[in-house]
Amino acid sequence: MGTIQSKTRSTLLWIAMLALASILLYFAFRGVQWEDLVNGIRSCDLRWILICTLLSGLPIFLRGLRWRILMLPLNSNISRKESFNGISIGYLTNFALPRAGEFARCGVISATGKASYEAVLGSVVLERSFDLFCYAIILLSVLLLRWQQFGAFIQNEIGNPLMERLPFHFVWLIVLLLLCAGGCLWALYHYRHKLRCYPILAKIYLIGKGLWEGLIAGFRMPHKGRFFLYTLLIWTTYWLMSYCTIQAFPAIDSLNGVDALFLMVVGSLGWIVPVQGGIGAYHLIISLALTSLYGIPQTSGVIFATISHESQALMMLLCGLYSFISLSTTCQTKRRKTGANE
Repeated sequence: MGTIQSKTRSTLLWIAMLALASILLYFAFRGVQWEDLVNGIRSCDLRWILICTLLSGLPIFLRGLRWRILMLPLNSNISRKESFNGISIGYLTNFALPRAGEFARCGVISATGKASYEAVLGSVVLERSFDLFCYAIILLSVLLLRWQQFGAFIQNEIGNPLMERLPFHFVWLIVLLLLCAGGCLWALYHYRHKLRCYPILAKIYLIGKGLWEGLIAGFRMPHKGRFFLYTLLIWTTYWLMSYCTIQAFPAIDSLNGVDALFLMVVGSLGWIVPVQGGIGAYHLIISLALTSLYGIPQTSGVIFATISHESQALMMLLCGLYSFISLSTTCQTKRRKTGANE
């Protein structure tokens, strides 16, 4: 009964997210004439699109290498292929169930028996926290470079609408969440010995302990220089992908490298929205940025967003399918060996 209810909830959640993606796609493409869209895509330079698509695979590979560095203190035998497969399967999972990819890639590593699921999840939390820090630095840099232009867009199109919909000031919400989190952590630590007498709370304690071990292991990572180098290369590649997409489309090829950096930052918000593979959210926010900030027609904005998103999505799907086949083949080989030994 519980399994049926769990599957029902998962199905309803998937449908809700797909509906949200459809609504966002509708608003992004609303008013766009099909003929104008097709002609605009035909005017693009396929060479730049191909370069952008090939570049899209590099961050996936680099993220695998970087994540492995964080996991080495957990087990030095975790291979580059395993970490790459974890990243690729994570991206593939996000196209089916948004935000579930982070958990799926932990399962890929823990299935090898080389580290516990909770410890691997701790390394993911640390990695994502570092990415958020890098994103904040890049966003601040872009805003400082062109505050009058970019700052107004962030404030008018994102900040103000968000603040108007909140029932109270956003700062008080953050303060309240921090106080609640701090209180919960204090209570769990202070009463940890008593709470461990209850099976459910004991399980929560073990999960928390595993997360903590993963975080601490990440701070003890070897090759810190490589970690920062991979991070620099990942964000540089994202910027190059944005710039290549600009060069591919004649209607906006007057934009420069700083504009490409801004579009990269804004586009990242589209991938964060909990919809399948950023579909709809990415198209809407990019086309909105190009229309509101640069006065570029909506059709041109949608074409740019479509080229940029699909080139990345295609490589994510290809890498994910490769890793899925690779893992399936490995599992079948292990079963054969086990059956032969028995």
